[in-house]
Amino acid sequence: MASDPSTLLDDAVEDYLDHLTTERGLSENTVASYRSDLSDYARYLEKSGVSSPRQVTSKHVERYLGDAVITGLSARSANRRLSCLRGFHTYLLNSSDDRSVRENPTLHQHAREHVRRLPDVLAVHEVERLLEAVDSTTPLGIRDRAMFETAYGAGLRVSEIITLEVTNIFAEDRFIRVLGKGSKERVVPIGRYALEWIGKYRESVRPTLAAKAAPTGVLFLNARGRPLTRMGYWKILQKTVTRSGIRDRVKPHSLRHSFATHLLEAGADLRTVQEMLGHADIATTQIYTSVDREYLKEIHRTCHPRA
Repeated sequence: MASDPSTLLDDAVEDYLDHLTTERGLSENTVASYRSDLSDYARYLEKSGVSSPRQVTSKHVERYLGDAVITGLSARSANRRLSCLRGFHTYLLNSSDDRSVRENPTLHQHAREHVRRLPDVLAVHEVERLLEAVDSTTPLGIRDRAMFETAYGAGLRVSEIITLEVTNIFAEDRFIRVLGKGSKERVVPIGRYALEWIGKYRESVRPTLAAKAAPTGVLFLNARGRPLTRMGYWKILQKTVTRSGIRDRVKPHSLRHSFATHLLEAGADLRTVQEMLGHADIATTQIYTSVDREYLKEIHRTCHPRA
């Protein structure tokens, strides 16, 4: 019995998502993102009179992405969707047993140009001002200072800070072990200031916090003795930014961005910074060289007599 035409697209999407989960081992969150994009795509195709993957043409893909941009989708998000659709149609082309799918309609689609935003970066004196704004006379203030020193001293993502384990701090060797994106582990050097504040926190604050809840190996705990959440970290950071008087908007990853930029400004090579940040692709790290160039241009504009 032939398949109901109205379900062919949905069946194809489900087959692909199952492939991503079982064969490629993508995370649940990543697969959920693919599901959202492909479900939206399938609904668009059905409204356009397309009931089977073999009926999809490059015009359908072009119109779908074009309409999405017109209705407010950013060029960056449109390019992400195009990448998703490419993977989907490549899978269908390669897995079609009866070769009913004969072409990939995304092959001749081009990525949309977009202006790449530079990350929010603090100057060195602003980082110092932010750190000094923490009230380190209180137990939670000692925790906060240790947390921010670690974020800046090792260039960690927020998710890496809040999941950092006590057993992954190697103070004598001055490095930490970090579980990054995709559960990829890396070893990162850490500065003496961060280690000093981590030591104070572990000795005088963490034992008291840890006694309030079930045992956990996570380093940074909230006032109830549980691991901090992303929102908890964000709220602490915002309060500290307000206290510091820094006017520029500071985001959760600003200390990480500042870590990378300050290393490059001081002469660190790109590959080394890539390794410390845990970037799979060096192109991701190269955005910080743009920040460095902007900084140099600003210095030239303000200091050169004929700029």
